[in-house]
Amino acid sequence: MGFGLSPVLAVGMMLLAASPGGTTANLFSHLFGGDVALNVTLTAVNAVLAVVTLPIITNFALRYFEPDIGQDGLGPQFGKVLRVFALVLVPVVVGLVVRRRAEAFARRTDRPVRQLSVAVLVAVIIGSLVAERDDIVDHLVEAGPAALAFCVVSLTIGYFVPCLLKLDKPQAIACSMEIGVHNSAVAMTLAISVLGSVGLAVPAAVYGVLMYPVAALAGMLMTRGSRTAEEPAP
Repeated sequence: MGFGLSPVLAVGMMLLAASPGGTTANLFSHLFGGDVALNVTLTAVNAVLAVVTLPIITNFALRYFEPDIGQDGLGPQFGKVLRVFALVLVPVVVGLVVRRRAEAFARRTDRPVRQLSVAVLVAVIIGSLVAERDDIVDHLVEAGPAALAFCVVSLTIGYFVPCLLKLDKPQAIACSMEIGVHNSAVAMTLAISVLGSVGLAVPAAVYGVLMYPVAALAGMLMTRGSRTAEEPAP
């Protein structure tokens, strides 16, 4: 435990790490020029795999760290993962249909959609801060360093490994967002409603606040070179 986490917070971090990426990863990918189709595919595949991998990883963490939460383990959460899967597929299918049947309309609305996406992200960040305002300082002190390091490392590995494998920048951005932007809501739901521990949900709650500005900053850094190259020479 390099960050000095208690057993409960350590298991909470493992639960977060095992959770699949969410639709927010696809949104960030869209905003910063990532390969959205690849991002959506990865999110969908991860959602299906999480049906098996999430209980395995969480149960291993529970046995290894032995937190005092009064629960023996986590069974397969098919219903919750399928809901995440549906939330990913429905908007994508709608977008694909619109683009196929009205390509000109899709192109015209691309910029407004990006601007609306930014506004939504800002609203989510503010909402997260307001929701956790009473305990946010304590949560940040307890789990902030580990959650921040996890987010930064995930985004970094997710970007540079595809670059080393000679993938295009949009694909690297998509991989980075998929790996670095986890579905903290799933982790919190499982922690509280299934495992019955608010303490297990603390890392996911902190991560849910930190990942938005961190992912936005990472997206700006990843696209900085591309934007500079696209600017006309004086």
